[in-house]
Amino acid sequence: MRLTPLDLVVIAIYLAGITLFGIALRKGQTTVRDYFLGGRTAPWWALAFSIVATETSTLTIVGTPALAFAGNLTFLQLVLGYLVGRVAIVLIFLPSYFRGEYYTAYQLMEKRFGARVKAAAASTFLVTRALAEGVRIAAIGIVVQAALGTGQRMSILLMVTLVLAYTFEGGMKAVIWTDVIQFLLYFSCSIAAFFFLLHAIPGGWSTVAHAAAATNKFRIFDFSFSFTNPAKTYTFWSGMVGGTFLTMASHGTDQTIVQRLLAAKSERESKIALMASGGIILFQFALFLVLGTMLYAWHGAPAIHSGLSYDSVFPDFIVSALPSGMRGLMIAAILAIAMSNASGSLNSLAASSVVDFQELRGSGLYLLALKREGKPSGKEETKTGNVPGRFLRLSRWVTLGWGTVLALLGTLKWGPMLEAGLTIASITFGILLGLFLLAFLLRQATASGVLIGMFVGLVGILYIHFRTPLLWTWYVPAGTAITFVAGAIASYAGGPSDTAPV
Repeated sequence: MRLTPLDLVVIAIYLAGITLFGIALRKGQTTVRDYFLGGRTAPWWALAFSIVATETSTLTIVGTPALAFAGNLTFLQLVLGYLVGRVAIVLIFLPSYFRGEYYTAYQLMEKRFGARVKAAAASTFLVTRALAEGVRIAAIGIVVQAALGTGQRMSILLMVTLVLAYTFEGGMKAVIWTDVIQFLLYFSCSIAAFFFLLHAIPGGWSTVAHAAAATNKFRIFDFSFSFTNPAKTYTFWSGMVGGTFLTMASHGTDQTIVQRLLAAKSERESKIALMASGGIILFQFALFLVLGTMLYAWHGAPAIHSGLSYDSVFPDFIVSALPSGMRGLMIAAILAIAMSNASGSLNSLAASSVVDFQELRGSGLYLLALKREGKPSGKEETKTGNVPGRFLRLSRWVTLGWGTVLALLGTLKWGPMLEAGLTIASITFGILLGLFLLAFLLRQATASGVLIGMFVGLVGILYIHFRTPLLWTWYVPAGTAITFVAGAIASYAGGPSDTAPV
């Protein structure tokens, strides 16, 4: 069954409405602070929704039910680690971020170690985020293909074009407030899908419970331990350790989330937003996993074959079982996830590209630096944060350039998508986290030492990925440890540190 005219109308109204709403938020935007931080006017609850919408992707709504369909609920152990990681960020990272007027996470590294380290950290982020977002954009092709029967390239082109329209114009303010709407849409639709599926299964919850019990699908905790057994990818230990380190890296060093934390009105509101997002994300993953278990019962408890991808099981249910209108709304909700993800990544990629790599002399950021250093300033320099129109235009055109890159990456074949996206991020996240922990925890760390640590960390994690059977859930802890230890040794061997504390 394909979409009916009513479904298409629902989807068209959503796509047009959210795009026009985002474009309208361009009004009053005159500075780079407005474009990249939304003027720091968003309340904590909006930022919490935006954080959740950003770390949720089409991979989540497609891949998470598939994990439970083919396995059980042990993925939740990784989510518990996400909560611990947030606490560490609140205690270690955020106080340093709010001691200055930063636009990217890597400006903090410049203050600590200089421009070379900032460039290395920003480059690592740009490559990682582009590849990981390419996987997420590819995932939308599965959904649109199941719904409309269209080709992957056409669906990707449509989605990226619409996201570019409002991100190009509205900047971070458009990203945050469209995230809020998109979160509310996909979250409410997912709950509606839960109740519809429960009603559609003969016997309701008792049938689900019986099918789940026969295959141990309600199992959450696994206290066994293994670094290499694929059947033990999600255990309590890999979840708590791997999930904690993964979140410290993704929410503490990755510009996509850090940019939202920096957009808060104050350090206190930033902390509240981050912790509130943790509670929401735990409930959300539990919901998607239970949906996967319910789909297993709905299909009559089919035999599961190892190595096969079941990513299409939830999209197929949407287009084949949901009634007209609701089907269109659910497709719109999945598109909302994809748009939310892509818009946040585009704005953060542009922010890092422009702020971390462009010569800022004469811009508002440079004037702000002059003011902070107490240097004399002219009439124009008193307008703190004001940037020439050419610099704001540059920010928009860089956003357009990254949109083209992501669209091209989205056409590649990535394999099982949820784990592909997480694996790509995990390869480099440990290097960034090791760098930031050196900055925060080791006063003796030097610029040369941390650069050596990052290089050794990259070589080490690539060797681990290609030459060892270590599970991806341990990549971030391993990369962090290698980078930190190598950076510390190189710093001590190189003599006293002449860098500034953060």
